[in-house]
Amino acid sequence: MPDETVLVVNAGSSSLKYELRDASGGARLGRGIISRIGHDGTALRYQVSGGSAVEQPLPGASYADAIAAMFGRFDEAGERLDGLIGVGHRVVHGGTAFSEPVVVDDDVLAQIDALSSLAPLHNPVAVECLRLMKERDPDLPQVAVFDTAFHATLPREAYAFAIPEDVAEAHRLRRYGFHGTSVEYVTGRTAELLGIEEDDVNLIVCHLGNGASITAVQGGRSVDTSMGFTPLSGLVMGTRAGDFDASAVLYLLDEAGMSTKDVAELLERRSGLLGMTGDSDMATVRDHAAAGDEAAQRAVQLAAYRVRHYVGAYLALVPGVHALVFTGGIGENDAAFRAAVCGPLVHLGIEIDPRRNALAVDDSVVVGDGPIPVAVVPTDEEAEIAHHTVTLVRGRSPSADHVADHSQT
Repeated sequence: MPDETVLVVNAGSSSLKYELRDASGGARLGRGIISRIGHDGTALRYQVSGGSAVEQPLPGASYADAIAAMFGRFDEAGERLDGLIGVGHRVVHGGTAFSEPVVVDDDVLAQIDALSSLAPLHNPVAVECLRLMKERDPDLPQVAVFDTAFHATLPREAYAFAIPEDVAEAHRLRRYGFHGTSVEYVTGRTAELLGIEEDDVNLIVCHLGNGASITAVQGGRSVDTSMGFTPLSGLVMGTRAGDFDASAVLYLLDEAGMSTKDVAELLERRSGLLGMTGDSDMATVRDHAAAGDEAAQRAVQLAAYRVRHYVGAYLALVPGVHALVFTGGIGENDAAFRAAVCGPLVHLGIEIDPRRNALAVDDSVVVGDGPIPVAVVPTDEEAEIAHHTVTLVRGRSPSADHVADHSQT
């Protein structure tokens, strides 16, 4: 066990993911997940790096029970936490209050809680876990790392809505962007891969998973992104519709007799790939498309089209793009979807090598050497959170020292 470690916690709406990392190099020492918190079938699964997974039922566990079980599992695995120097928490929404990670005190905790209306499924559980961890060890530093923070550099023309300013300010209506921690990590890793200083690198980063977004990066900073006020806008996703005309929402309310809850359920949980095909998994949908399923074929075509739509827009926005980057579960693992996106973009200088594309697995690699290279870069949000936690605990500014050590992940 290293002399110093850091714990990374990602509290979801009904789950708790966690990783123990070496504070010096960032190497993963173990990882776990507690699923279905507050429901029947709650269970813990933990795996020490290089070892086999251990599962433990936790029927009806609360978040307090989950955190106690997490520390109990560390003890049973023989992982002493005497060297634990801090805990890094993923927090979905930092609003405009937080443009970088921060050590959590009572004031910060209150501000995160006040943002819960902007992320009602995630911020409240993050606040609960922060409080529980502080109660468990008041002297152990807790660090909040925000999904929205990387997008704090969006210029006004990228984040503002064309509505009266008093309405926008009163209701905090603007584009925030999400997946920021992932994009920040991938930006640093891609700059390293290409041999370019991070502050000089220009990229289009496609984070494609069940949730999906694209970010335009100029000079190492976010200048535009496809997600907006919420993670609903932008690309076709597993269950989310992506871009959808606001007037169509009004039409569903007025003409179809749907409630606001009905429309939210439709657009967030019953649309995207699931709504078009009955399945939210891109690999399954592609298999059905290859077998001749016309609905699946249309879904893949629309999803790829929407990615190209944003890629084209961001190529116009960012001069001198150094690479188009794919990351996330689909972006990293689905060579066929990458090819579907890139194939029609040859006229823009984006070419993909079929052989290298097919072989791109579990490593950062360039898969296309056209005028605008195409790269596949696995994301590691936990590494970025761990890095920010160590940086703040050791008393450095995140903005002055924010490049995670990619060699150990």
